Amino acid sequence: MIKTTLKIDGMACSMCEAHMNDLIRKVAKVKKVTSSAKAGETVVISEEELDIPLLGKEIEGIGYRLLSDSSEPYEKKGLFHFGK
Repeated sequence: MIKTTLKIDGMACSMCEAHMNDLIRKVAKVKKVTSSAKAGETVVISEEELDIPLLGKEIEGIGYRLLSDSSEPYEKKGLFHFGK
């Protein structure tokens, strides 16, 4: 799995976070998506790499701006991951 962090300009409230989460779920096949207006970012967990140019265009379409993106491998940690 892959964890992608999208830095987004223009989110100001929880409604902005909800709009961003809905858009990401609509455009990409994701396992989990969370947005933070305070941090100005959206974190996406997915099986495959995201189509960043497409996401950038869709994000601009709803009034925000994709500033940057970064990806890294993601390994889900279970409840009993301590000491492993």
